[in-house]
Amino acid sequence: MSEETGGRRPGTAGGTRAPARPLVHALVLAFLAGLLALAGPGGSSAEAASVCQGRPARTVAFATGELRLYRNRQYACALVVGRRTAPPGKLTVSLQPRGGRAAVVTVRSGRQAGPVTVHALNRCVRASATAAGRSAATGWTLC
Repeated sequence: MSEETGGRRPGTAGGTRAPARPLVHALVLAFLAGLLALAGPGGSSAEAASVCQGRPARTVAFATGELRLYRNRQYACALVVGRRTAPPGKLTVSLQPRGGRAAVVTVRSGRQAGPVTVHALNRCVRASATAAGRSAATGWTLC
């Protein structure tokens, strides 16, 4: 260090470090608040938020799960959620637009299969789901 500064580094007051900036703290708090908003209340609950776009159109409950259909203007989406009381097992959800091929998702373990999305502008769709050996189907719907 030079004698001109009296042993201090230039730009520091008495050799102490400048206090943390309030802007950094505000950004960190805003980031954490955003994470909490994304998680929402009961973040681990299956009913907390849907992974499908659109409005809920139909729900079909059966012994071991629930088939949920969603629809927006151009697309239809389906998913199956297994009940907590059901034994764990394979989950399958299928969604088919009229005149098109069925989209199928199978999960070997877990509580949810899907989402399955198909283009369904001005078309009926048919959905089916299987959870722990039991199944449900809608027939042609959302016409």
